[in-house]
Amino acid sequence: MFSNSPFESIAKTMKENAEKFNPAASQEAFKPVMEQLKAWGDLAQKQAQVAQAAVAETVESFKSIKEPQAAFEAMKASAENGLAMATKNLKDVTALGFEQFHTSFDALQKAHPAPEVFANVGKGLKSAASTMETAMESAMKTGASAVKKARGG
Repeated sequence: MFSNSPFESIAKTMKENAEKFNPAASQEAFKPVMEQLKAWGDLAQKQAQVAQAAVAETVESFKSIKEPQAAFEAMKASAENGLAMATKNLKDVTALGFEQFHTSFDALQKAHPAPEVFANVGKGLKSAASTMETAMESAMKTGASAVKKARGG
């Protein structure tokens, strides 16, 4: 009968493999992940700063408004700015996501034991990703165009 608990088995495996652990290699392997996380953090920070500036600008524009028509025009301009900002943010997020997909896939192909065999699979997946990116861009343009028509622009 098996006498080891799952925890003993895990501890044994960790102990046996601890000697093989190479901190420098692990850091190097983790570097692309950190770069990707940093890119997302930078993008989020940039988008937050732009949104904050837009809100401040809207608040300032409302301070001087005296009549209802001017308030309506200011709200309309704010909504248009918000839509443009959301569209740009979505485009930026989409572009970064697909860029990182391609980069990760290139790294995976490079590290694969038989990169030449993996190349065709990679080519097909990257082509599919590019098609998806184009479709998303087209959908965003169509949506923005529909909103523009609906508001009479």
